[in-house]
Amino acid sequence: MQPVQTETDLEGLRTRTRSWLVENVPPGWRQAMSGATAEEFVAFQKRWFAKLVPAGYAVPHWPKEYGGGGASLAEQVVIFEEFARAEAPRLLLQFVSIYHAFATIHEWGTEAQRKRYLPGILKGELWCQGFSEPNAGSDLAALKTRAERKGDRYVINGQKVWSTLGQFADFCLLLARTDAKGPKQQGITFLLMDMNTKGITRRPIQQITGDEEFCEMFFDDVEVPVENRLGEENQGWRIAQTTLSAERGLTMVDLGERIRIALDRLVIEALTPLPSGRILYDDDEFRREIADVYSRIEELRELVNLIMAHQVEGRDVSGEASIVKLTYASVSRQFTDLGLRLQEMKGQLYTPLLLGGGYETGNWMADFLNSYQFNIAGGSNEIQRNLVSERVLGLPREPKPEAPRS
Repeated sequence: MQPVQTETDLEGLRTRTRSWLVENVPPGWRQAMSGATAEEFVAFQKRWFAKLVPAGYAVPHWPKEYGGGGASLAEQVVIFEEFARAEAPRLLLQFVSIYHAFATIHEWGTEAQRKRYLPGILKGELWCQGFSEPNAGSDLAALKTRAERKGDRYVINGQKVWSTLGQFADFCLLLARTDAKGPKQQGITFLLMDMNTKGITRRPIQQITGDEEFCEMFFDDVEVPVENRLGEENQGWRIAQTTLSAERGLTMVDLGERIRIALDRLVIEALTPLPSGRILYDDDEFRREIADVYSRIEELRELVNLIMAHQVEGRDVSGEASIVKLTYASVSRQFTDLGLRLQEMKGQLYTPLLLGGGYETGNWMADFLNSYQFNIAGGSNEIQRNLVSERVLGLPREPKPEAPRS
């Protein structure tokens, strides 16, 4: 059991973290990355990660025995808040590796698997997720990628899509169907797949922004050793819930703080005369909109604080996490729409953003376009509303459609 941190302890950590950030955040990094090539983005992210690891800020949530900071949840919140307030670069390239891959392997892996894969993440090995398929996105259990057991190997055939930064990954968290009989959730197996294995084809997907943040992957007789299976065969659906839950909570601390700081940037811009000479902040309706966005951002931050407190208490926060995710998806769209109108016609121009950029950079057209992906990323809004209705409000589950009568 971790000792309880006093306010003095946490303020000391806050001071140390803030001082480190002043010394180490690359000056002008955002401008340097605006419109960067994929190669430049990857190189920058790897350099930043390599700087964070020895300082203890790359994976403060990992146990010390695996090279992490062993930080309490309260300490992690302080670190996330300070990184957001310093507008330090996010770990976008390593996100799946340090959260999804770590959480899943740490909880479900054998000791041999933990020793094989977790140290590699800190050395820079990258992971992606092989979950969604063209006909199995929100209905993930409908996936059809097959894994056929042949001796000490599984032979994989099928396709995955929307794999974030999968074109750069060294390994993949793969869900594949090993049994087509019975309920569809019960025939899925979780595999750890080397992305350099023969038979894997990766194709980046170009978005409306021009970025290629996602890719699709094709598997043709790809062989994965049985020893790379997590848990038992056909247990993959249960294991996948650990993976999916790893992207909420502290991530929202970061996003909530960053959008709050970006609001200050928006207000300053609203006070600056436009090319036409108009000052938007002088408009009563525009000020009301800013006030509304501000109140909704504060609502988001309070919700995040509440979910963090409940998590410290050991409570199940899956339903609450869905509320936070829905709130952020809505607030980010409203916020970036307001920012887009700050620059009149000039705001319609699009300047390429760094690959995988956020939604509050001040590059308003890019921010606006990017904000819409959060309607789907991490679970579509429709699925999240179902989760809230069932897990928070206690409403009856949605009935399954009846089979057609002959």
